[in-house]
Amino acid sequence: MKLGKKIAWALLIVFVGMQFFQPDKNEDTSDHLATFLSETNPPDQVEHLLKTSCFDCHSNHTVYPWYNRVAPVSYWLADHIDHGKGHLNFSEWDTYDAGEKDHKLEEVVETVESGEMPLREYTWTHAEARLTESQRNAILEWARLSRSRLAVNGSPK
Repeated sequence: MKLGKKIAWALLIVFVGMQFFQPDKNEDTSDHLATFLSETNPPDQVEHLLKTSCFDCHSNHTVYPWYNRVAPVSYWLADHIDHGKGHLNFSEWDTYDAGEKDHKLEEVVETVESGEMPLREYTWTHAEARLTESQRNAILEWARLSRSRLAVNGSPK
């Protein structure tokens, strides 16, 4: 057998083998966002935007696309989600102190305002996550208001 065929077969075997070993799923079924939603009280439109544009990568529950079942994409997505949750995890809002909450909301403002979030790669396959200018402004207004309330009350409520 030629070397090229051997390499192709080896790669195929590795690819098939990878399908049997998937990373852990980010699928918490508890009411993991209750504290965040209760404290920040986003308007219905903003809550919907957060659900469609933010929570998949920044909470303990991800709604996975079909292609997540195919390795190595599943590993890439798992790493991406872990990275996103490392920056901000809305499901762990109750573990942040007032200063951390303010900083997290400040980062929301900065990343949405600059267009960094939602990530372009995410919006390629999640068209509903693409934000219009008015949607960005709604998120920014809510986040700034939550920061102001946090500064006055010690809680963004």
